[in-house]
Amino acid sequence: MRGRLLLLAVVILAVLPMAVRGTPCGADLDFHLQNWLELTRSWHQGIAYPAWDASANWGAGEPRFVFYPPVTRFLGAVLGTVMPWTWTPLVFVALALLAAGWAFRRMAREWVDDPAATLAACLYFVNPYMMFLIYERGALAELLAAAWMPLVVLNGLRRRPAVVPLAVAIALLWLTDAPAAVMGCYLLAVLVIVAALAERRWALLGRAAVGMGLGAGLAAFWMVPAIREQRWVEIWRAVGPLMRVEDSFPFWTVRLTGAPAYPGEPGDLIYHNHVLHTVSWIVGALMLATMLAAWRARRKRSRVWLPLVVVGAAICGLQLKWSEPVWRMAPKLAYVQFAWRWMLALGMVAAALAALAMGRSVWTRRATGIGAGVALAFACAMAALAGVIYWQPCEAWDTVREQVAEVSTTGFAGTDEYTPEPAELAAVQIGLPPVRVLRSADGEGGSEAEDENWSPDASAEIPAQVRVERWDSEDRVAAVTAPAAGYVVLRLMEYPAWEVLCNGVEVHQRPMRPDGLMAIPVPAGTNVIEVRWRMPGDLRAGIAISLGALAVTLALGWKERRVRLGEHDRNADRRQPNFA
Repeated sequence: MRGRLLLLAVVILAVLPMAVRGTPCGADLDFHLQNWLELTRSWHQGIAYPAWDASANWGAGEPRFVFYPPVTRFLGAVLGTVMPWTWTPLVFVALALLAAGWAFRRMAREWVDDPAATLAACLYFVNPYMMFLIYERGALAELLAAAWMPLVVLNGLRRRPAVVPLAVAIALLWLTDAPAAVMGCYLLAVLVIVAALAERRWALLGRAAVGMGLGAGLAAFWMVPAIREQRWVEIWRAVGPLMRVEDSFPFWTVRLTGAPAYPGEPGDLIYHNHVLHTVSWIVGALMLATMLAAWRARRKRSRVWLPLVVVGAAICGLQLKWSEPVWRMAPKLAYVQFAWRWMLALGMVAAALAALAMGRSVWTRRATGIGAGVALAFACAMAALAGVIYWQPCEAWDTVREQVAEVSTTGFAGTDEYTPEPAELAAVQIGLPPVRVLRSADGEGGSEAEDENWSPDASAEIPAQVRVERWDSEDRVAAVTAPAAGYVVLRLMEYPAWEVLCNGVEVHQRPMRPDGLMAIPVPAGTNVIEVRWRMPGDLRAGIAISLGALAVTLALGWKERRVRLGEHDRNADRRQPNFA
């Protein structure tokens, strides 16, 4: 009970700056808030698991939910339905930190006593990188992924059968944050290879392989569509300039000279280098902490010391510029985007080695109290660091209240990598009506050179009567009466998953506009336009794979439970006195 209270006290200290000053406007906060708001809107329309984000691109939408993992947005949306939106980020962060502390404590108790495990857990979830995620980046998905990483390590290295919990932890990583899942799989692979070689426990390799495969199968309902439909969007923008590993090595500064391809304003590069400078200090601090903890724990003779040290050394090596060929050759490693993202794992390794350094010693009441005081003092220092150095103030238009108002009225700008091919993201204008009837398919098309606010063009439009009968996120119906043939242009981005009907007949051939909006050819007279989202075949395949993986998981879970019960009965028999 004391350990749980200490974890709770440290969490309160960690989120105290948010509680006092409000929610900081980290770089990714608006993205997550938009996800939560849009998901609750879909729920009100009866859509339990939406694929289309209807508020993006100023109401034209984008397939964001096909590609972005679901756990973070579902947790935030659930919180937003039961409390004010201004409280939701604070509660989300507190829950994520509590989950990370609980998971790490559970992992560390496998190797050390509870006081050491609890103190190390506090070091883990309030280390400088975690505070950086919360207060400067607003990277809430990566923060939540910190809760699953210790469970991957625990179930990958523990002695008793643990395929099922390992698979569940891997699935949660994939369904929370894809870059963290890539790191988690590489982390698990290195750990079990080193442990298997050191202990001659080759079963660890089989467990890891089955756990990763089964975990990916459980997450297939999201992974299969996300992988297959990448060809329909501009996903390559996710690893474009300033978003690539080669631009993010710590202790390195990106220069604009000779690199005209960098997007946005010069301020983008200035901000990028500012973040890189800040995170370089964090990388240096965690590297030093890992080395000190490894040196202190070297004589404890723990079987997990060597795997942790090898993983820590590998992560430190990946932070150096000379490791760039490794980033290029290792499958999918480049999708981590930033080399310093590995600090999520290095912070866990450093805390685990610190727990080993404390070891299974006799914890007196005085020693436990001193340890708790150290943990609380460390949390206070990290909270002060976050409130002074990492804190990102909000502009008047960027607060949570303003974001909520914007999403409910005009919508918000789209995301580069989720823009359907071959549309121009910046060409979608603000204030478009749901339905227009134009003389040509590309009329009033918008362009980056034009005013972003839409204004009607009488020469391009056909006077028509428009009656919108339904305008839900994934179901649109409108009746249009026009005196001449033309094109019905909807405030809706084209995407292959849309089923389009005109007077009950499916329309397969539709012209592509520069702004990516849907243009449907119609004859003169009254026409009923229906647009519905249909479940793609890849989603059906992913659901089938997940159901199959779930059946295998349940069967393996039943088998592992029988093995554990058998071991418990044998141990109980050994403890019985022998009266023969």
